[in-house]
Amino acid sequence: MTVLRGRIRPVLRWVVAVSLIGLVFFTVDTALLWREMARLSPVVFFSALAVTVVQVMVSAWRWRYTVSRLGLSLPYGLAVREYYLATFLNQVLPGGVLGDVNRAWRHSADSGQRLAALHGVAIERLSGQLVLAMAVVFAVVWLASNGHVLAVPFDRLWLLIIVLVAVIAGLFLVSRLSGRLADYLGQLRRDLRRSLLGWPALPVQLSSSLLLLASYLAAFLVLAQGAGYVHSVASLFLITALSVLLLLSMVIPVTVAGWGVREGVAALLWPLAGLPSEQGVALSVSYGVLVFVSGLPGLLVLLRGVKQRQPAQ
Repeated sequence: MTVLRGRIRPVLRWVVAVSLIGLVFFTVDTALLWREMARLSPVVFFSALAVTVVQVMVSAWRWRYTVSRLGLSLPYGLAVREYYLATFLNQVLPGGVLGDVNRAWRHSADSGQRLAALHGVAIERLSGQLVLAMAVVFAVVWLASNGHVLAVPFDRLWLLIIVLVAVIAGLFLVSRLSGRLADYLGQLRRDLRRSLLGWPALPVQLSSSLLLLASYLAAFLVLAQGAGYVHSVASLFLITALSVLLLLSMVIPVTVAGWGVREGVAALLWPLAGLPSEQGVALSVSYGVLVFVSGLPGLLVLLRGVKQRQPAQ
């Protein structure tokens, strides 16, 4: 039964992704959507693709820096190859994190330090999520202060705070009851301090993650500029703020590589900002294709590994 659930769950994620995309296409003007997507020329697409190379280079450097703070070695060239492989797997496997799990597992096999390798990947990704969370707050505040109505449940903020406090308190109590969990949490706390929260790790992590976030937004803006959506400073800020929220939607692990969720959020957000939903969906789909193409070098890494494992004939 457990094996059956394990096989059905990935299929369900694909079904959810396809269903959401179908629903989005059903609710928008498809003729207008195709016209919006046709605005993007190959020159624009490949310009945005060049930005994604910077993303991988910086991401690999951030990962290498994180694990070095934990006492592990990781050659930069290897980090780049492994990050491309993880990016590709995240694009084709359900959940969007299995590539990172594989990255941690492969590094643990090479280093012999399983827990440190796992923490290295988790903390490196956490660094990016913290910066994204801060950017989301700024984006929502900017959108609200400029008259764009967003359905943000500010009245439930206290409920969220109470839930977070309860979770933290629960973890504290469990750690007191379980010696092994207490030991693990203590190790996690030390690793977080060494590679993220301590000095000089914190400014280095925040700087690299800010650079990464800027590159993600730059890719969106290159596509938006190529489609003619950026025509003033105000439109530049608006597209940037909306793109931050699209990046947040891609973190939700209910489909494959954010497909469907990202397009659904775009279809909802753009009209709230006074823009046609077809523009948001077109930008979202174009970005999804861009991310997929940017991860294709990871397929070469995968095929190379398979070829190396094949016995000589």
